[in-house]
Parts: sequence; C-alpha cells; structure tokens
Amino acid sequence: MQLDIHKNKIINIIDNKSSFEEKLQAICDYLEETISYYDWVGFYFKNGDKEELKLAQYTGEDTEHVIIPFGKGICGQVAVSNENFIVQDVTEQDNYISCGLNVKSEIVIPIFVDGQNIGQIDIDSHTSSPFTEKDTQLLEFVCVEVAKHIKLPVV
Repeated sequence: MQLDIHKNKIINIIDNKSSFEEKLQAICDYLEETISYYDWVGFYFKNGDKEELKLAQYTGEDTEHVIIPFGKGICGQVAVSNENFIVQDVTEQDNYISCGLNVKSEIVIPIFVDGQNIGQIDIDSHTSSPFTEKDTQLLEFVCVEVAKHIKLPVV
C-alpha cells in the first residue's frame, strides 16, 4: 500500500468543492477501487440522539444493515468502545453481524469531533487477514480529515 499516495488523494477529494455527501461517496469509491481487498466501504454516523448508527454513503454490495444499535456487531461495538476494531477472521467473533456471505474480515475506525465519537468508517473484505498497520494509519487519516468537515450535531 502506498500510504502517501492514498493520503494525497483523500486530501484532494476533501478539498474538492463538492458537497459533504459527495466527498464521502468519493472516498468510499476511491478506497474500494484502489485497494484490492476493500470490498465494501461505508460510513456510519450516530443517528441523532438515538443509541444507534445510521448508514450514510457506501460502495459495494447493498446491505440490510442501514441501522445498527450501539453494541451490536463490530460497528456497534466501536460506537461504545470508541476504539479501532480489526477483525481478521469474522468467524471468530460472537457479536458479528454478517453483511454478506463473502465477508471474511472487517476493520472499523471511529470518527471523533470535539472528542465525541460521531461515526465511523467500515471496511469489509472478502480476504482473510488482509489488514495491516498501514490500513489503520490510512483509515485513521481519513477519519481525521472527514471530521474536519463535520459540524455537530450530525443527524
């Protein structure tokens, strides 16, 4: 993975004059198209005052998981723990929500605004154990850049 190239592209997408939603979609599309083992890329955000996440922009197969309660699945656990969650083999997780039969691994990184966990980026892979420290660094960078353009409250 060429980390600097990806980071520069993310900055270019964010600096574009398009809407926030278009920027999120462009980030999803870029990551899914350029990183071979990113098979589903999406953003979830806290759904108003509810203890749940709501799917925003994504690319990949459609998912029925448009709303995820806090604590449920990998995304819901990140909403509670406020920590990165990397699952190299989803079959080893008891609290896992399957988004597709082909998903073998998942990485979820929270997005913080003013110290508050307001959402996350979620990546599913059809490859077992693909994620490295470089994925974590890239996705944390994406979350920091996205957070700079979020005005609370996110609904």
